[in-house]
Amino acid sequence: MPARRLATALTVTALAAGPAVLGAGAAHATADHGRASAVVLRTGLDVSLLNKTVDVPLAVSLNEVQAPRSADRTALSARLDGVAGGKPFSVLGADVAAAKATVTSQRAEGSVRLVHARLHVPGLPLLSLIEVGTVTAKATCEAGKAPAASADVLGAVTVLGKRVTLTAGGPTEVKVPGVGEVRLDLAQHDTTTRTAAATALELKVSVNPLKLNVADVEGTVTLAKATCESPMAPPADPKPQGGASKSDLAETGSSSATPYIAGGALALVLAGGGAVTVARRRKH
Repeated sequence: MPARRLATALTVTALAAGPAVLGAGAAHATADHGRASAVVLRTGLDVSLLNKTVDVPLAVSLNEVQAPRSADRTALSARLDGVAGGKPFSVLGADVAAAKATVTSQRAEGSVRLVHARLHVPGLPLLSLIEVGTVTAKATCEAGKAPAASADVLGAVTVLGKRVTLTAGGPTEVKVPGVGEVRLDLAQHDTTTRTAAATALELKVSVNPLKLNVADVEGTVTLAKATCESPMAPPADPKPQGGASKSDLAETGSSSATPYIAGGALALVLAGGGAVTVARRRKH
């Protein structure tokens, strides 16, 4: 069997239903101001053609942004040499597919919202790899506070034409004879002292379409991922400099009774002086 070679031609086209990317500024915020990112879809798939001489990578993403940016494209298509005669095929279509990443001096946040999405892989033009209702992911990092991450998958989920129920207790595996299998990990999130990450769905794919010159499709697909890193907390205010405090006065022998003590001493001095004067007059 001839050795497989890696195909070099890969064309990706994004079809936008709104502005492609909104926002201005650098793609990376400085570490002092924190970081945030968000992505609706990311694929890492290897597509093997029927003649077994070529492996074609399908590594694409939809609405992948880093603070301070946002994007809301609702469709993504791709074209691979040797697949479907080189014609474009749909990868993802959705009613809503929004990704947003923001950073301020006090807060960094990434968020994703995906509604009524349909994901396809090469060789299965009529059968969706997965269909989901609403998918969200959010990661929030505030200076001086514990980072937070959350992800949800709401509504019906269909994998390779089969309705499935996802659980957070472990992965869900779906097998369809003659088509392939998909393993789904639901609502993964991770936090540290300064970072947070949330992924709504992680799919491990292994399908055998045997159509449109596609023999196998294997790899991973990520749906709705958000990350953040907290801005650096401002330094604590230095201890005020200036006049001595009450405790300092106490250490030098002064206290709140000092005026009374001084007044009493003065009265004794005056009284003593008066007594001396009277004694002198009597003597004379």
